[in-house]
Amino acid sequence: MDARAELLRELTEAPGAPGFEVAVRDVALRAVASLGDQRRDGLGSVLVEQAGTGGPRVLLGAHMDEVGFLITRITPEGFLRFQTLGGWWEQVMLAQRVHVVGREGPVLGIVGSKPPHVLPADERRKMVEKRDMFIDVGAGSAADVERMGIRPGDFAVPVCPFAEFGGLWLGKAFDDRAGCALVIETLRARAHPNTLIGALTVQEETGLRGAQTAVTASRPDVAISLDVGIAGDTPGMRPDEAQARVGGGPVALLYDGSLIPNPRLRDLVADIAAREGIPFQYDLIPGGGNDGGRFQQFGEGVPTICLGLPARYIHSAASVISPADFEHATNLLLALVQRLDADTVRGLRP
Repeated sequence: MDARAELLRELTEAPGAPGFEVAVRDVALRAVASLGDQRRDGLGSVLVEQAGTGGPRVLLGAHMDEVGFLITRITPEGFLRFQTLGGWWEQVMLAQRVHVVGREGPVLGIVGSKPPHVLPADERRKMVEKRDMFIDVGAGSAADVERMGIRPGDFAVPVCPFAEFGGLWLGKAFDDRAGCALVIETLRARAHPNTLIGALTVQEETGLRGAQTAVTASRPDVAISLDVGIAGDTPGMRPDEAQARVGGGPVALLYDGSLIPNPRLRDLVADIAAREGIPFQYDLIPGGGNDGGRFQQFGEGVPTICLGLPARYIHSAASVISPADFEHATNLLLALVQRLDADTVRGLRP
């Protein structure tokens, strides 16, 4: 396993639901320990600043949190009721292993519900709703759960060890630990004249909350949000639903529910990709949002774009990305940061 895969393994295997990003932050802080001046904002986002030589302030942002679950109640029989944190589709939740993270560390559990054998025929054809699910941690009573170190307010995330399979990477939480790894790799390169701020944010999946505080703390002149796009290269997907394919290069989002990218910045990225011979794709996610939606609203407005990697099966227990896409995205970011001199950034404004 090469160094980039090892970084992604550490990032993805760390548990970090929205509001509970401590373990991910610890991994990230070790990775950026010597890469610039570090601080945290009041919500817990990590900011790493590399001083430049008078160029503009360039923000690279990615979120540390992953979709997960908040434990809301423990039944007398020792089962855990929960609230989802971030967007989940019920069909990908049942029978998944999870780690419930409490005072004594992770406890293995499984998402359960009534079996179909006891349901009326009409209910068997329906999707089981989240409200009817629970987490089984192998306890026999609420007292057993307490002895495991679990109480209401703790969180749970899926269990999915990082793996290389075929020519791809498999793991949980590529949304958005892949973006965090891109920020770290760009900071490591140090090949730029600008002041570069890497922001690893919290609570993106529950309303872009960390992006709001991180952009206030970093005061950028231009911002690049790094996230994932939805890969459309699996059976049943249509081009109008998702255009990008895994292995086809990094993606620029043309639109999502939070951000319309700066048109001049979008064109600059496309021109750089063409000049550098980097494969490049477009996509849109009308129902989603990303940290760039808050970055662009700082002060009087910040030219912003969202770039990322096409990913299969996001917002589930496991997703898939391409090492080649990660390599191309890193090269594109380095070339873009080098081009963002003061004149270029001034020219991005309407």
